[in-house]
Order: sequence, then structure tokens, then C-alpha cells
Amino acid sequence: MTEATSLAEKLRSGNPVITAWSVLAAPMLTEMFARAGYPAVTLDLQHGMYDFGVACDALAAIALGGAHRIARIPVGDNALAGRLVDMGAECVIAPMINSHAEAVDFARSIKYPPVGDRSWSPYRAAALSGQSSDEYLQTANSNIVSLAMIETLEAIDALDDILSVEELDGIFVGPSDLSLSLSKGAALDPNGDETADACAEIARKARDAGKIAGIFCLSAEKVEEAVDQGFRLISHGIDRTFVGEGASAALDEVRKYVSASSDDFGY
Repeated sequence: MTEATSLAEKLRSGNPVITAWSVLAAPMLTEMFARAGYPAVTLDLQHGMYDFGVACDALAAIALGGAHRIARIPVGDNALAGRLVDMGAECVIAPMINSHAEAVDFARSIKYPPVGDRSWSPYRAAALSGQSSDEYLQTANSNIVSLAMIETLEAIDALDDILSVEELDGIFVGPSDLSLSLSKGAALDPNGDETADACAEIARKARDAGKIAGIFCLSAEKVEEAVDQGFRLISHGIDRTFVGEGASAALDEVRKYVSASSDDFGY
């Protein structure tokens, strides 16, 4: 069955899309995110545990669960970006894009000629989207979303040039790295006022340029703020955090029966 509305169409409609964030290389978890009702799930190949093979399985699991498929690549790995869209990623996020040239190289890596340099082999992607290969070709350049991460002072300085890249669909803000850059390494403050002001200005410029704006959020309050600022792809919920906090909460319910400590195991 062909997907009724593409992720690209949803993002361009102006309505926010919430994505779960997965760093644990466990495809079943990504399927659980999708079945829980998340509209999209993002695989983190930059800071997460995913390699290409497990990411392929996770993309299929997300599709099985009925959600849209997003991947973040390691810094500068445009070859991997092309492989991931061949395997079914509908959106690729590229970290540490600091210049017009870097944005061009990234965006063109996941677009077919004449607007890009992507090589042809999308058979898995077409299958996960419920399309024939011919149908996939007709919609791929408009439906595959390229987002350049804005997370440094260099990127802010080059933002107008980055947003002028025709092949690029939008930007994605990393508030943690952005706060490190804004403070010149003095503080990690992704939820601080200075970071929020910078994020709002980035979103405004993206909207004015007709581009999609996305952001990584660390709380529900920040999601609300991001929507108000004009961000449309918004992350909320990380599998590592869910597992850790869930385990602690479950153990707290029976903590009085737990007497073992690390000393009991000779650590």
C-alpha cells in the first residue's frame, strides 16, 4: 500500500511532526515507538549505537509500525546518507553543516539528477513506501527531505548562505552543541535563554527562506516553545532515557526487597 501522505508533505503543510529518537540499536524498540503512535522515528547514527545493517532492519521495523523513517548520519558521511535513503529513510539529518558548500554536498547526495548526484538503487525504499521503482523515481526528489544541522557559531554566521541552497529542504537545530558554541565551550545550556533566542532566530530565517525547520527537544515544555517558534520537525523522547527511567521506576516500587549492592558482587 502506498503511503497516503509523505513525511515531506506533512512537514511542508505547516503542522508539527513529533519524532521519537533512537540511539539503542534495537529494531523492536523503533517498532514499539511507531506502534505507540509516534508519527516518526529517528535513528541516530552519529551518537547512537547503530551501524548500517541494524539501521536497515530498524527502518523496516518503523515502517511495519506505521511511522515515518528518519536517520541522522555521522559528520560528513554523505555516502551513508545515500545508502540510508536507498534502504527507506524518508529524511536525513546531517550534523555540523557549517557552510554553503557543505550543505550543497549533503543535499545533492540524496537527490537524483538534475538537482543531485544520488545513484540509482532504491528498491528497498520503494517497497517500504508501497511504490514501484518508477513511481518512486517520480516523487523521490520532492519526498526525500534533507535537513542540515545548525549547531555552531560558524553555521549561524553562514545561515543565510546555507538556506540559499536550492537542493536543501531545511535545517535542524542541535541545542546542546549550539549552547556549547555560543558559550565558547564554557557551558552546556540547551534550555537556556540565549540558546532559545538563537533557536527562534534560526527558525524565523528558515521560514522566511521557505525551508523546513526542525529541532531536538529535551522536555515537553521545549516542544511547546519550539512549535511557537515555528519548528515543524520536533524530537521528543529518547529510547535510552525511557529504558533507564523505566527500570529505575520499576525497581523503586520494590526497593525494600533489594538488598544487594555493588559490594556484593565484588566491584
